[in-house]
Amino acid sequence: MDISVVVPLYNEEESLPELLAWIDRVMQANSFSYEVVLVDDGSNDTSWAVIEDLRTKFSAVKGIKFRRNYGKSAALFSGFEIVKGDVVITMDADLQDSPDEIPELYRMIKEEDFDLVSGWKQKRYDPISKTIPSKFFNRTARAMSGIKLHDFNCGLKAYKNKVVKSVEVYGEMHRYIPILAKEAGFVKITEKVVQHQERKYGVTKFGLSRFINGFLDLLSLSFISKFGKKPMHFFGLLGTLMFLVGFFASAWIGALKLHSMSLGEIAPRVTNSPYFFIALTTMIIGTQLFLAGFIAELVSRSSSERNTYQIEKEI
Repeated sequence: MDISVVVPLYNEEESLPELLAWIDRVMQANSFSYEVVLVDDGSNDTSWAVIEDLRTKFSAVKGIKFRRNYGKSAALFSGFEIVKGDVVITMDADLQDSPDEIPELYRMIKEEDFDLVSGWKQKRYDPISKTIPSKFFNRTARAMSGIKLHDFNCGLKAYKNKVVKSVEVYGEMHRYIPILAKEAGFVKITEKVVQHQERKYGVTKFGLSRFINGFLDLLSLSFISKFGKKPMHFFGLLGTLMFLVGFFASAWIGALKLHSMSLGEIAPRVTNSPYFFIALTTMIIGTQLFLAGFIAELVSRSSSERNTYQIEKEI
């Protein structure tokens, strides 16, 4: 199979028929063998009924329905598990991503041998409440990852099949798949300017909270990529340094006390000095961080079930 298209969706009953007809038209024009995996992320409209109807019209359609809304990352993860195409295309269901971009994305993967091609919505039809935060996060992601992409969060992307089978997408990590791919060893990553269209049906499903969650996930991803398999290197080092600072500070305070006593001077009690309590607190925090390193080592060795989702139906 040439291409698998994964489309996560939530309450997109109006746009789905038009999107599938558009995708099929592009595939037929280019003689691609393909499948479209539609992942219904717990929609409360008639999206699943539409998907079942589309299945009767397009044999390439496959569907997954979650029992409740888990988020875009969960939908992509479940779609990635079943795709069979040599090239995997992801796109949103709201018709803002153009299926006409698929042939060129496919060519870049197959002929130029890129592992991942990310779309770049150079001209966007989104409100300023989305574009300004996006620019900030894209700049931050570039600085932290070293990947020179202008639009990490563009839903339109193309991957080699082995890339999507090698990355684990969870939380809000879908916007950082290029970083996950790089950490998995897939470094041939580039971008392509793609057409972005105004939303035709419905309203956006993402609020301002996604920017906060996205930033926190970026910090988490940065930490995990460096210390995920060796948390003791972070917590142990930091804890040891803090303990030593507190220990030597306490020793210094005690030495000053003994020195004053050796000179026959009346020295104030050590406990009267605020520096003693600061040093003691630093030692306690250092010990706690060191123990946290041991606990993190145990957790990192246990299996994770964070990508287990309740699937209600599958076609």
